[in-house]
Amino acid sequence: MAGSTLHDGTTPLNAAPVQKSDDAKGYYVPGEPLVDPVAPTGPIKDRWTTRKFENRLVNPANRRKLDIIIVGTGLAGGAAAATLGEAGYNVKSFCYQDSPRRAHSIAAQGGINAAKNYKEDGDSTFRLFYDTVKGGDYRSRENNVYRLAEVSANIIDQCVAQGVPFAREYGGLLDNRSFGGVQVSRTFYARGQTGQQLLIGAYQAMERQVAAGTVKQYTRHEMLEVIIVDGKARGIIARDMVTGEIETHLADVVVLATGGYGNVFFLSTNAMGSNVTAAWRAHRKGAYMANPCYTQIHPTCIPVSGDHQSKLTLMSESLRNDGRIWVPKNPEDATKDPRDIPEEDRDYYLERIYPAFGNLVPRDIASRAAKYQCDDGRGVGPAVREIDADGNERMVRRGVYLDFADAINRLGEDAVREKYDNLFDMYERITGENPYEVPMRIYPAVHYVMGGLWVDYHLQTNIPGLFCTGEANFSDHGANRLGASALMQGLADGYFVLPNTIREYLADGPFPKVDESHEAVVEAQRSVQERIEKFLSINGTRSADSYHKELGAIMWEYCGMERTEAGLKKAIELIRELKADFWKNLKVLGSADTLNQSLEKAGRVADFIELGELMCIDALNRRESCGGHFRAESQTEDGEALRHDDEFAYVAAWEWGGDSLEGGKPVLHKEDLIYTAIEMKQRSYK
Repeated sequence: MAGSTLHDGTTPLNAAPVQKSDDAKGYYVPGEPLVDPVAPTGPIKDRWTTRKFENRLVNPANRRKLDIIIVGTGLAGGAAAATLGEAGYNVKSFCYQDSPRRAHSIAAQGGINAAKNYKEDGDSTFRLFYDTVKGGDYRSRENNVYRLAEVSANIIDQCVAQGVPFAREYGGLLDNRSFGGVQVSRTFYARGQTGQQLLIGAYQAMERQVAAGTVKQYTRHEMLEVIIVDGKARGIIARDMVTGEIETHLADVVVLATGGYGNVFFLSTNAMGSNVTAAWRAHRKGAYMANPCYTQIHPTCIPVSGDHQSKLTLMSESLRNDGRIWVPKNPEDATKDPRDIPEEDRDYYLERIYPAFGNLVPRDIASRAAKYQCDDGRGVGPAVREIDADGNERMVRRGVYLDFADAINRLGEDAVREKYDNLFDMYERITGENPYEVPMRIYPAVHYVMGGLWVDYHLQTNIPGLFCTGEANFSDHGANRLGASALMQGLADGYFVLPNTIREYLADGPFPKVDESHEAVVEAQRSVQERIEKFLSINGTRSADSYHKELGAIMWEYCGMERTEAGLKKAIELIRELKADFWKNLKVLGSADTLNQSLEKAGRVADFIELGELMCIDALNRRESCGGHFRAESQTEDGEALRHDDEFAYVAAWEWGGDSLEGGKPVLHKEDLIYTAIEMKQRSYK
């Protein structure tokens, strides 16, 4: 790293300015600059408190006259439905699962951050704020992140009151552990089931409102369009996934809490049904998509075992508290039983390269480091087939060891079992190997996305009346999410932020009623119907799943852990060819008027293809490395990510500009990132 190291582990930002050019010229159209119109000012510690007071209230009698649609029942959507229902609004809650409890938030394992400082190890609201901004490589919004850190402590109190069974110390006090990217213990957890336990808390709170009559629940419904009336979001078109019926639901405001789009890569840790359709339909109606190329690669996943897989399994980052990551020093030892490799022949490379943080470096750092070890021929596990950027086949070992031998010797097997037993059991069931006896094998995989719909400080998109919460928006994590922050953002948005910001919009109600005969509603209904009929009428030879798998291979190879100008341009070309073939050669079985997963998949893959193209254009435009976005052309002498704040310290908010096959180009709006409470520095965890 250039420059002297500072006391907090960062270095001054003194890299040479990037040579100004435009790799993405011709792929997009420059748009007007973008400014958050409701961004607060003043001392940062007072901004949220002041804004909550300034936002207008809605009296209880008027709340009963106002209708809110919430799409998604994960932590952000479930918590919002429970809170807004409790406040007395009329809430309609939608999810495509058979129960709200099956939302993908249930899969989160390791924990949730909060600045409680129970360990008296120097934590504070400001330190959580600082760690999150630094972890995001100074590409997140200062106002939103400080608010997130500020309300984090309230989340724990809320969840404890709900009965969430957080882990406790012997004396009964709540326990904490560390996660990557920080040097304090601020992560609250429920063994390896934290997401499940938090989701049950939100679900029970929402079901209480269902019983009270303020929340009406629609399961097995997929949103296919947002209804815009006079420039404002006034409802959605949804398909009953069991009967095939196309339904119109109208409201005064729409909230999207639909999670991330990591499944654009086909292989990811996301649930198989996770998709981008709700957000992408809103994007095509005018909502800006911000930083779509910001994808998180999680370092602690069970490696790919062959090309038969359709999903990857995440092992909690909490394992890096006690597990040590290593590879053989000698490539010829890669096929040996790890227990037969002596200590002097093991390379604990994270501890060697990043002594200050060791195995607790952030996810993007750990992921790239693992890739480099495997690229160097020191990967372990079975060799798997890969296709390189030039189309050549190769056999490589994609795995590194996560070893608990030292922890078992130090703490005893019973103590390790108490902390991680369900995770160890899951690993053994999937791999057939006992991690108490043999080191786990892990490798990076697509996990979370930091991009999403652009929102202002009130979590409202640029479309009035359309709000977006949780992973579906872009605002809190910058170019890399620190561990245990997803659950924090979801519950913060749902329980504490959205209820205090949406009322400023709803205070203008009651609003004029809209009925299904309105021309905007009729047009939305017609577009959904025509799209479904188009899928069914193509009658080609390829399944939607085959297109999805091919798209995923393109995205992982050219827009994954490492990207180049040439690779991204090739990816855009390949995706456009894939898209053209999709609309000519797709085969959808069955009919529209019944349960039809083939039809569901077709709609989702069509949106993924368009999203993938925009992700590559966004990555091509951003000629810097930051967080999980690594451009090979922009790195330090020792191979670390090199930002260029002189040119790229902005949020890239993309406006739909039409189908590229018809000559359309996305429009780029830039929102400058301005920091008043902290100084931008070149990140270092050494």
